[in-house]
Amino acid sequence: MTDLPTDNDQTEALFGISFDGALRAQEFLIALTRMAKEGKLVLRDAVVVVKDDDGKVHVRETVDPQPGSTALSGAVWTGLLGLFLGGPVGWLAGIGLGAGAGALIAKVVDIGIPDEWVDWFKNAVRPGSATIVALAADIDLPALYQEAARFSGADLVHTTLMPGASARLAAALEPIATSLPAPTPVVPGPISEG
Repeated sequence: MTDLPTDNDQTEALFGISFDGALRAQEFLIALTRMAKEGKLVLRDAVVVVKDDDGKVHVRETVDPQPGSTALSGAVWTGLLGLFLGGPVGWLAGIGLGAGAGALIAKVVDIGIPDEWVDWFKNAVRPGSATIVALAADIDLPALYQEAARFSGADLVHTTLMPGASARLAAALEPIATSLPAPTPVVPGPISEG
C-alpha cells in the first residue's frame, strides 16, 4: 500500500497573505519571525508588497541583496585590497571594480523569493492593501494555522502549499463571527428605604 503525502511532507512553500493595512501585515511578519525563532518554520525570505489606493506598488525584500548596499560593500572591500596591493591607484581601481561587481551580483543573485513571483504578487494584490509573501521551509502547519487565526479577515492571495494545507490556511484566515447576543435588559426593582 502506498502512503499518501501528508501536509507535513512538503519541505518548502510560498504563501502570500493580504491585509487591509501595513501595520497588520508587519504584525504578521513579526509573528512569522517569532515562529522561526521557536523552530516552527524556517523563514527563507519575506517580501512586503504594499499597493496604495491609487495602485502604486512599493516592495521591500528582506533577504535579496540590494544593488546600492552590495555595491558599497564591494567597493569598500576591494578598495582596501587595492590599497594594500597597489597603493592609491590600486585603491581607486579597487573601489570601481568592487562597486561594479557588487551591483552586478545583486542584480543576478536571487537567493530568496524569485522576482517572477514578486512581480506576480505586485499585479495580483488589490489596491489599498499590504501583502506579506513568505518563502518558508520545515513548516509546523498546525502552528501556522493557529497563528493565522489571530489574523482573521486577511486574504490568502496564493500559496504553493498542498491543497489540504492551503484550504486549512484559508479557513484559519476566515473572519470570525463577532455578533454577540443582545443584552438582557435589567429592570430596576423598587427602591427600598432603609
